Amino acid sequence: MTPTPHLIVSDLDGTLLDAGHDLTSGTVATLRALAAQGHHIAFASGRHFRDMLAFRERLGVPVHLISTNGAYLHAPDDRLLAARHLDPAIARQLIALERHATVRLNLYRDDDWLIDAEAPELLALHAHTGFGYRVASPHELDGVGVGKVLYIGEPSRVAELEAQIRERHGGALHVTYSMTNSLEVMAGGTNKGTALTSLLERLGIGRERCLAFGDNLNDTEMLHLAGEAHVMANAHPELTDRVPGARRIGHHAEQAVAARLRERFGV
Repeated sequence: MTPTPHLIVSDLDGTLLDAGHDLTSGTVATLRALAAQGHHIAFASGRHFRDMLAFRERLGVPVHLISTNGAYLHAPDDRLLAARHLDPAIARQLIALERHATVRLNLYRDDDWLIDAEAPELLALHAHTGFGYRVASPHELDGVGVGKVLYIGEPSRVAELEAQIRERHGGALHVTYSMTNSLEVMAGGTNKGTALTSLLERLGIGRERCLAFGDNLNDTEMLHLAGEAHVMANAHPELTDRVPGARRIGHHAEQAVAARLRERFGV
């Protein structure tokens, strides 16, 4: 008997990926088995679309990609299904916002990742994908076609920026964190949850047949939407309070997502 198709959507870093920011062979085997049963797979990450392609290629099965915290939704064949950009005028204000010299300004655009200065320490996160930043030239900081503005620095420094952004722009922007040192700013209403809503509608799947997995604050909306929400043992301490109905599972370094999926679907 063919099982009823579900949508399985997972964050990557701190959730589906191991401590080395890679897919384990056990996780790959589990997701392939679920795809063979007819279930749909999606990755939802703050990463750039092009940064996520290597993980999908490793699987070798169709995977929808929700990237840049929901600013982009791509089909398994790379077709762009939805994109939400920051208003260029607001993006220019965010680019010009005064910040400490140690805080790096990053722009995620449709096809590239721009940064305001070299920061080689950031590239370790992307060692398995080969995707990296490009130091921006002044004329590229025009705010056009920006999916998100990302500030990376000491938590106290980026918290100061968060306070200023919220005071100036309020609900016109969606402000969240992917890690304690990574402040992410998208257009208002842009998050993993809104992108997931669009994907569920396209697939004709109700939210009750959606399993979601996450570990950080930028997963909040996605977990709220899913009928079966899962929070990692290593999650940000505030996430459990934000999604009280979520099931707490094991640590990402111990392949807890794959273990839960094998238990849930008997693969």
